[in-house]
Amino acid sequence: MSTESLARQFNDVDRRVTRLLARHSLVLLRISIGIVFLWFGALKLVPGMSPAEPLIRATITFLPMNLFLPFLAVLEMTIGLGFITGKFKRLTVLLLLGQMAGAMSPIVLAPDRIWADFPFVFTLEGQYVVKDIILVSAGLVIGATARGGGLTSDPVVLRESLKRGTQEIRALFGIKN
Repeated sequence: MSTESLARQFNDVDRRVTRLLARHSLVLLRISIGIVFLWFGALKLVPGMSPAEPLIRATITFLPMNLFLPFLAVLEMTIGLGFITGKFKRLTVLLLLGQMAGAMSPIVLAPDRIWADFPFVFTLEGQYVVKDIILVSAGLVIGATARGGGLTSDPVVLRESLKRGTQEIRALFGIKN
């Protein structure tokens, strides 16, 4: 088998895999985010079960925990169900952003629990908080599909879409070529 033939076969397989990923990975991302939120929220319903509970108790000292933890649990489970079902995407992403603002609040409210050596070495709790940046980003990707959009594996479609988007932005701001 020639090098050219191997390269052609590799490209064919690569195109098929890429199309498969474009077709299914957003659903997998949405469901996996949902599972994380549903699971972590459910843990907060049982006192002492959530590994985040001590950090929450140490950070949010101005709210009654006997009310706040169940509220947070239900909020996270609602976000999880929203992602799993794919219903109410805009509301789900909005709830996610609000919840994440609270989840990242220890960076400001309890920095001593976040950094072992500021600004480079996180504590275990700090790592737990900072990884939420990934959840926010993933939620925003899902939110970008709320109007029915998705991924494409076709570079021509992508280039045309980017070209249209650039033209729309220029028109919006009155920018001439």
